[in-house]
Amino acid sequence: MTVPERFAAAARDERPDLAHLCLLIGARAEPALDGDAADAAQIELDRLAGLLPHGLCTPLDWAVALHRVLGAGHGFHGTPGDYQRLSSSLLQEVLRRRRGLPILLSVVWIEVARRAGAPVYGVALPGHFAVGIGEPDGEHVLVDPFDGGRLMSAADAQLLAEGAESFTPADPLDVVQRILNNIRVWAAPRPEHRAVQLWALDLTLLLPRHPAKLRYERAQLLVAMGDFLGGAAEMDSYAEVIGTFDPESASAIRLRARSARAHLN
Repeated sequence: MTVPERFAAAARDERPDLAHLCLLIGARAEPALDGDAADAAQIELDRLAGLLPHGLCTPLDWAVALHRVLGAGHGFHGTPGDYQRLSSSLLQEVLRRRRGLPILLSVVWIEVARRAGAPVYGVALPGHFAVGIGEPDGEHVLVDPFDGGRLMSAADAQLLAEGAESFTPADPLDVVQRILNNIRVWAAPRPEHRAVQLWALDLTLLLPRHPAKLRYERAQLLVAMGDFLGGAAEMDSYAEVIGTFDPESASAIRLRARSARAHLN
């Protein structure tokens, strides 16, 4: 099976495996990150989990132990410069470099803690991504893997959440979609990386749920890459979808499709 086929199958599992899906994103970005490299990443997550002490009980105990092993002990953290690297969104590379975006570092924390038996979950904040340990509606703590696993105060969390009052666990597929969105955002202003933007879009469209407008984004990208017929066809298809509730926008998109085809004349 191809990487996209494996990704589509994994995304439709009854209980999607977050690490597996993230490793498939890495494999799609770089074939060398598939196979043995993906297996090595899973082994590394197991190894790190094995370094956590036994008998941890409270959320604070888990948070302190994770910081000691991952943050202080192995140097996992992020810096502003990591936002400029595609590798910061690829789990294999984050495990190798011990650097990455907040969401990928959070995946490391989640997967290591989960393997060790911790009650752990991701927390998707509007401008950040953090990790919760404990019961979301009971005793819990929030940690910031981008800052080496620093404990977050309530004030920290509220500031990042822009006043949100609850921090519900992030669904694994929503985490994966956010990672792919980060890759698209990274690639979009770089014409030399349009192929990266395209495969990130294609993987997103394989998820069981995704914004319909991404199909129009894909159509525009195809046109920008010189596939005028393919882009026009996808514009027409998207116009059909939205035509029943937004006929004005559908009409404008059909005009853009005709304009794209005109480039062939």
